[in-house]
Amino acid sequence: MSIPNTGKMLRRPTHPGEMLREDFLPDYELTVAGLAEALGVSRQSINELLRSRRAVSPAMALRLSRLFGDTPEFWLNAQRAVDLWDAAQAIQAEVERIKPLRVA
Repeated sequence: MSIPNTGKMLRRPTHPGEMLREDFLPDYELTVAGLAEALGVSRQSINELLRSRRAVSPAMALRLSRLFGDTPEFWLNAQRAVDLWDAAQAIQAEVERIKPLRVA
């Protein structure tokens, strides 16, 4: 038996850049420069991602999943959660005005 999760999330989901900064970099003893080199991208790209100023793209998700041995979906789902939460906050009043359709 499972309980559906229908409650509204009250805080912004953790950005994948924050996950990288707080969990992955220390565990793997990586620096910004080391991560950038390992992924084959610029330090600026990594710095912006770690500061939550850049989203994880599908290409970056593929790179991260290869490096850390997880899946691209892990990274994209984390980014999707942040994007949906941000959009919901931005247009909440507009969405609430929409009347759901009923099947005739």
